[in-house]
Amino acid sequence: MVDYSIIIPAFNEEAFLPQTLLSLKTAMPLVPREGEVIVVDNNSTDQTAVIARQYGAQVVFEKYNQISRARNTGSRHAHGQFLIFLDADTTLSHQLLTRALDNVSKRDCCGGGSTVRWDISLKPAYQLGLDLWNWFSVKFKYAAGSFIYCRRDGFECVGGFNEKVYAGEEIWFSRCFKRWGRSQNLNFKIIDQAPVTTSTRKIDWFSPLQLALVAGMIVCFPFVTCYPKACKAWYVRPDRFK
Repeated sequence: MVDYSIIIPAFNEEAFLPQTLLSLKTAMPLVPREGEVIVVDNNSTDQTAVIARQYGAQVVFEKYNQISRARNTGSRHAHGQFLIFLDADTTLSHQLLTRALDNVSKRDCCGGGSTVRWDISLKPAYQLGLDLWNWFSVKFKYAAGSFIYCRRDGFECVGGFNEKVYAGEEIWFSRCFKRWGRSQNLNFKIIDQAPVTTSTRKIDWFSPLQLALVAGMIVCFPFVTCYPKACKAWYVRPDRFK
């Protein structure tokens, strides 16, 4: 019987997916629960699906290129009572996996996220930006998209991720899921003792000005996430990185 399902949305992730899946092969045997790994091939044109199968993951296909939809497709194929959503460029330690599962196994927690760290050292300005996000995440209980964990019953009650948005779906989900949790007297917990490690690829792909403009647009005008053209940074990579 599967206790938890790790769901990884993946669009052309052949470069980063092996490291992510290798981290799971290391972490999952150290956790005293049965788990499964589901990679959602979100209409990739590279070897994403082949690599996922090589590492023993279940592969499901979602033809519509949208992160929210890919996450929801993965959840429909999951067998675990607990769901963990992990980005394809993010590695997971057994300490974080254990703590997340311990949290949702208790009667006072519906799910949550974790603080984030970069996979390499960066300039102070970039680190400051991440530190500010981590403070905001812990203070106001918003999960980063790179790692979200939750109870399956709650996920189904709220309808999963909002398929009207093309970016920032973790913010919409955090808001909605926290409301559901409060109605059940359950907390939404951000884990800060074992940060998840994610790549700095967007910093490599885009200039600081581009990233600042995208972030500012989403914060000030969140409705723009409903328009694919406004969310290109999540779907279109510069030619030199294709």
